Amino acid sequence: MPMSPTDYAGPAGRFMPPPGEAALLLDFDGTLVDIAPTPESVVVSPGLPDVLRRLRAKCGDALAVISGRAVDQIDHFLGDVPFAVAGEHGLAVRHRPDGPIVHAELPAMPPTWLPAAEALAAQHPGVRIERKPAGFVLHYRAAPEMADVLREAAESWVASTHGRFHVQTAKMAWEIRPHGVDKGHAVAALMQSPPFAGRHPVFVGDDVTDEDGIRAAEALGGAGFRIPRDFPDPAAFRAWLATLAGGGDDSWGV
Repeated sequence: MPMSPTDYAGPAGRFMPPPGEAALLLDFDGTLVDIAPTPESVVVSPGLPDVLRRLRAKCGDALAVISGRAVDQIDHFLGDVPFAVAGEHGLAVRHRPDGPIVHAELPAMPPTWLPAAEALAAQHPGVRIERKPAGFVLHYRAAPEMADVLREAAESWVASTHGRFHVQTAKMAWEIRPHGVDKGHAVAALMQSPPFAGRHPVFVGDDVTDEDGIRAAEALGGAGFRIPRDFPDPAAFRAWLATLAGGGDDSWGV
């Protein structure tokens, strides 16, 4: 569908599609919620679920969360608020409420990696290992002096896989994950089926892992925003979402 600059309203003079043409694809940690010391300790602002429900209604249900977390973790924090959820940076996608979780075909992780990572973490208090179905994350927020050591260890492990795995930069963490499946993959997958199909995706994130989603949204004729480039912090982004949710069903509240 054609887009005209006069139909758009976005932060800092940038444009985005009107509600009837938009699909909202939102990152979770650092975007919808503030970064917390541990993944379990994030707090969902009391008014956020209602704002997201109103935005979902404006967009004809085309609202999804695309996160590095597993799908069940997003369910724990947001329940049935988003129509669709993509977890693990696009490795797992649930296209509709109560629908099946579709998993990408992935290479098997060498069995020696996780025990080696856990042994390394045991030697350095503050390092935390987060297991994921297709890999794991080395968190060093509580031990920032370990950043280079952990990066070197992770890169040494993936080097033997000849590109099948890579080290993904995250906030105070390194994630070992299969190559070729990312948040851009999740955007493309979600936009192939209703209620997202035929709309212009608007992806918002805060991390280097979100750049793939931003590029995919823009390639599909939509828009991409990133904290802090377009919003100073998650609180400012949440305030903007609340403003968008305040108008009538056929327009943003700006």
